[in-house]
Amino acid sequence: MRVAASRPEEIDVGGHHAGLREIDVLAPNDRSTFLSTLPATRSDRRAALAIVGISAILFALAVPFAGVPLVQVPAFVASYQSALAVIDIITAVLLLSQFAVLRSRALLLLSTGYLFTAGAAVTHALTFPGLFAPAGLFGAGSQTTVWLYMIWHAGFPLFVLAYAWLKDGNGGNRIAGATAPAIALSVAGVFVALTVFAWLVTAQHGLLPILLKDGHYTPTMIGVVSFVWSLSFAALVTLWFRKPHTVIDIWLMVTMCAWLFDIALSAIVNVARFDLGFYAGRLYGLGASSFVLAVLLIENVRLQANTAGMVGALQRQSSSERNYYAERERLFSAVVESSNDAIITKSLDGTITSWNKAAERVFGYSASEAIGRQVDIIMPEGQREEVAEMLARTRNGEVIDQHETVRLHKSGQPIDVLLSQVPLRSTDGKIIGASKVARDITERKRAESALNREIEERQRIFETSQDLILVTDGYGNFIQISPSVKDILGYKPEDMIGHSAIEFIHPDDLDNTRSEMRAARRGAVKRSFEARYYHYDGHEVTLNWMGTWSEPVKRHFFIGRDLTEKQAAEAQLRQVQKMDSIGQLTGGVAHDFNNVLTVITGTIGILADAVADRPELAAITKLIDDAAERGAQLTKHLLAFARKQPLQPREIDVNALALEAAKLLHPTLGEQITIMPQLTEDAWPTLVDPGQLSTAILNLALNARDAMPDGGTLVLETRNIFLDDGYASMNPDVVAGSYVMIAVSDTGTGIPPDLMERVFDPFFTTKEVGKGTGLGLSMVFGFVKQSGGHIKIYSEEGHGTSVKIYLPRSSGVQETEYESLRNVPIAGGDEKILIVEDDALVRQYVVTQIKSLGYAALEAANAAEALTIIDADKGIDLLFTDIIMPGHMNGRQLADEAARRRPDLKTLFTSGYTENAIVHHGRLDSGVLLLAKPYRKSELAKMLRTALAS
Repeated sequence: MRVAASRPEEIDVGGHHAGLREIDVLAPNDRSTFLSTLPATRSDRRAALAIVGISAILFALAVPFAGVPLVQVPAFVASYQSALAVIDIITAVLLLSQFAVLRSRALLLLSTGYLFTAGAAVTHALTFPGLFAPAGLFGAGSQTTVWLYMIWHAGFPLFVLAYAWLKDGNGGNRIAGATAPAIALSVAGVFVALTVFAWLVTAQHGLLPILLKDGHYTPTMIGVVSFVWSLSFAALVTLWFRKPHTVIDIWLMVTMCAWLFDIALSAIVNVARFDLGFYAGRLYGLGASSFVLAVLLIENVRLQANTAGMVGALQRQSSSERNYYAERERLFSAVVESSNDAIITKSLDGTITSWNKAAERVFGYSASEAIGRQVDIIMPEGQREEVAEMLARTRNGEVIDQHETVRLHKSGQPIDVLLSQVPLRSTDGKIIGASKVARDITERKRAESALNREIEERQRIFETSQDLILVTDGYGNFIQISPSVKDILGYKPEDMIGHSAIEFIHPDDLDNTRSEMRAARRGAVKRSFEARYYHYDGHEVTLNWMGTWSEPVKRHFFIGRDLTEKQAAEAQLRQVQKMDSIGQLTGGVAHDFNNVLTVITGTIGILADAVADRPELAAITKLIDDAAERGAQLTKHLLAFARKQPLQPREIDVNALALEAAKLLHPTLGEQITIMPQLTEDAWPTLVDPGQLSTAILNLALNARDAMPDGGTLVLETRNIFLDDGYASMNPDVVAGSYVMIAVSDTGTGIPPDLMERVFDPFFTTKEVGKGTGLGLSMVFGFVKQSGGHIKIYSEEGHGTSVKIYLPRSSGVQETEYESLRNVPIAGGDEKILIVEDDALVRQYVVTQIKSLGYAALEAANAAEALTIIDADKGIDLLFTDIIMPGHMNGRQLADEAARRRPDLKTLFTSGYTENAIVHHGRLDSGVLLLAKPYRKSELAKMLRTALAS
């Protein structure tokens, strides 16, 4: 048994046992504690070899004198036999005690062998002549003791042989069941065997061969002794080869060597009893029986010493551990009491058994108030079942971790807590209660709730903002982008995130943007500046930016407002102001010019009469009169543009006026131009000067003729129109309401986009010098505005022009069938519609209107974008496209290609041209659905449903 020395040294503050070393206490059945299983060491072998060597030397010295007779000392035999019996019995008892633990059959046989030698020694002594009786007891004869000696010395080697064959490194095969019956059987077997042998050599000694005659050995004796000695030698050899050797194996071999010396001296080389060989052999026999006993006793003494040392070490360890655990308990108590978390223990019935200071602070109850009471005192009404459930889980050994719940303060105030609960176990492992740690998270929950609310609010603002919100890192790479980027720049947020802002900012605005970002990093707050970004379709979008820098997160935060509508409105306002300014100027000039012309025209008649008899002067007078007349017409145009001409409005039928104008236009326009009136039924009446309206139609028709030098078609059209708030928002000079539209459309060359804003300016013309004054459209513009109307031009180069005049509907008339149809309830839907429109402002307006009807809206700026979206999204139900678009593919061609890719895709066209003008220009087939601009929401809703149902 090995014991590791230990002593208490120190205990660290963390509760770890720093200096106490664990004692290595071997288990009671550790096989290394028994000689029968303990491997022999080199020192064991050296000691055994030394004893054998000394014995051999003494044997060699004694052999020549073995036959020298010595004094007969019968007491020697008695003493020898008694000592031998006692030694063998003690040895057998010690071996049997090991057998009781190891249960080894080999060990049982060896123990039985020692019992046998002890019994044989006693029997031999009792029958020895002259010891207790002259001839020995039990009726012993002259051959009894000799035979008993031979049986005795032959029996023990047999048991050793059996032991050697059965043993192994672990003590050999083990018996099953209890060991006591085996030991009893062993004792009984020895007793029976010796009884039989004693009876045989005493009562039946006459049947045995004579071994000793006249004090000398017979030949039979020589044979028997040789056999016995050979058995002993065989036992020695067998032990030597049966490896591995245990300690007891080594000393058994020493025993067998002494046993051989015993037989040789006392039964082979001696002559008779009580000679030197007789006495020396007995001494060797006594030594043979003592070797194993001595080793066993020495080992027992060593074990006792080790046990004493172990007990002392255990006592020291126990003392150290008591101090250690006492210190741990003190530290644990200090930790519990100093903890910021409430630590509570309770029994399995919910009775509070401990309550630290944090629990007093969190729940308001002192320890004296809480301990001994049910834990229900801190439970809100309706949560008692929760405690029962948690205790039930604890009884089952379950650990409850990070459980959020609510408890009550002594004042009745609810407290948010985070609970952890583990089972409390007794020393035998039985669950006797629960330990609970409760952390007050009320403030944290409030902070989390406030933070979540703030995050939610900011997220909603971020997601619903109409302005563009950008977050970039310090290098200008996009980190986060609001969904509004789709409406403003045409990109999805994921298309831009991870990219540098340099890829999207106009090159001319890069330096200014960088300087603003540097200023923000230097501490400037809420920097405001403008920068142009590129739209997905390539056009520029001007944004007004508010930006700031956050040093803690190293991020730039920008809010950009789209200035497109503002700039468009400002441009329209500037145009209106310009037109008003020009109108005031031209009106003043025309008024003063009229005064001059009045004098000229008033005096030219007098001058003509005075020079009537002088032809050359009369001709000059005629030229002056013609020039004055032209000047008068010019002033009329100027006054019309300035909205200061005298009007004579009356309620008229626009259809009748349009038909009359068409008749007058036939001879004026020529045969190469076809005039096609397209007049709506039940056209509303309007309050207008019919002469000025006729003049306006004539001017528009003449412009159309000039745009069709090779001939073409002129469409003259009337229609009832309602301009809604959406249209009015994009045209600040328009008041939402009902209008009568008069459209003059041609199939001419069209007007370039860069000239569209100047067509109404007075004296602006693209005609050659001498072929126009540039006052035709300006006169029409002034007349329409003076009449409270609105004029709009749609034109595409190479496709023609459509000029639409909107005159206010005359009041006081009944609702027509057309109007009642247009005022039906608006019906929307949930289908997905793709809007294709090249004008960003119009596209944004249309997308807003369609979404307001409940539809899902996708948008594209041209045909190429539209086809990409159609290929990517198979869920599109309707293509809503403008007809005239820039690029290689117009709306009709887009619809054809889309139908080829998606035969089930419905199509609805829209255009600034009227439906009749489009059809007769050959751009659409008859029956194809077209929604002419402008349109009201109800018209849009109706046409969408019609297209989706077609």
